[in-house]
Amino acid sequence: MGLRADFIMALRFFSRLPTGSSPHQTPNLGRIAMALPLASVAIGIGPALLLVGGALAGLPSYFAAALAVAAMVLASGAMAEDALADAADGLFGGHNIERRLDIMKDSRHGTYGVAALCLFILLRVTALGAIAAVNPLAAGSIWLAASIVGRSGALWVAVALPPARRDGAAATAGQLPARNFAVGAVFAALLLFLLAGPATSMFALVVAVMLAVIVMTGWAALCKRLVGGQTGDLIGALVALVEVAVLAALLPFV
Repeated sequence: MGLRADFIMALRFFSRLPTGSSPHQTPNLGRIAMALPLASVAIGIGPALLLVGGALAGLPSYFAAALAVAAMVLASGAMAEDALADAADGLFGGHNIERRLDIMKDSRHGTYGVAALCLFILLRVTALGAIAAVNPLAAGSIWLAASIVGRSGALWVAVALPPARRDGAAATAGQLPARNFAVGAVFAALLLFLLAGPATSMFALVVAVMLAVIVMTGWAALCKRLVGGQTGDLIGALVALVEVAVLAALLPFV
């Protein structure tokens, strides 16, 4: 179908950005995976520039970081935030597979979900604010790189695990072929090195990749044990977890 169509499909799956009037197509993770790094640049560039611009304009770094995170929530449609809250409620609030899946499908958030959501936003803002206080340009480029790796890395659960239920976004999009995931993951890793490399060190980048892989494989193992597969919420939650992991790995080396 072409890279442009795959790019639009990835944007529609992971964001609320305008994508024109082209006909809607059923999401296909095999196509989305290879275009996702470019789509992640489109999703994250605005919030990253807001972070840089706000800090350079004299706003307190943590205030600029909070504004930028708010912009990212709007651009992404709060996909990762909502998914993380649903996943936390379901995985840790249910006593068996059926109950966990039912809780994740419920749009209401419980204690686990609210706590996970608050911690995610807090970790994002404090990490970005701390980097922006030292180097605003580094904060923007590192965050953009972390968000790219987060979205592409999150698709690993769609490679490692089958859909946990027959309905829902993940089941509709299908299981992701390993080759397609690898293409997107390599592209995302390349962008990580290009964007974050000038602001940190090669050692830090290697640590970030290793920590991201640990989080990805650990999350997949947890999902398999608790629900026997993957859902759209579990993919979205991993977006948040990998992004925070990359930020945490790079933060000490800026």
